[in-house]
Amino acid sequence: PMAAADQLLPWKTLGRRPLVACPPWLTLWQERVELPSGRVIDDFYRVVLPDFVCVVPITPAGELLLVRGYKHGLGRVTLSPPAGLMEPGEDPLAAARRELLEETGHVASEWRALGSFVVDGNRQCGTMHLFVAGQARRQQFPQDCDSEVLRVEVLDRPAVLAALARGEFGSLAGASALTL
Repeated sequence: PMAAADQLLPWKTLGRRPLVACPPWLTLWQERVELPSGRVIDDFYRVVLPDFVCVVPITPAGELLLVRGYKHGLGRVTLSPPAGLMEPGEDPLAAARRELLEETGHVASEWRALGSFVVDGNRQCGTMHLFVAGQARRQQFPQDCDSEVLRVEVLDRPAVLAALARGEFGSLAGASALTL
């Protein structure tokens, strides 16, 4: 049997090749990896998606700004915090400010980073940079985009918890952002 400490060692990547490369949307890699036990896996797959930001905006009244829109991967309309992909080389806070303004028309004067989280620890699947944006106030109308039609909703905390319980948040990123 393998010692417990051996199981905590990193895997060694012996080789990798891209199977699908569609920048900036995704790259699918097939890797050949060696486990700490010495066993080799010839076909370990990693799905590399771009980093994204997720913002939990809070108004001066303590309400949360959320967006409701259709998510094609889910095939339905869901509720979520404002979120979006980062541009290559873009600072996470700058991306969070940009997404908040684009999706809700709001700016915030108080920003707090809650951390960065990989969506899937084994396959990668994108890194979420999470922020709380306090004192969010409307500055302009949200930007229209034909591929992402969103409706801004302002909910108090009990209404958000009820929406979570009803399954209105379709993505793990959005649900976890609110609970964090």
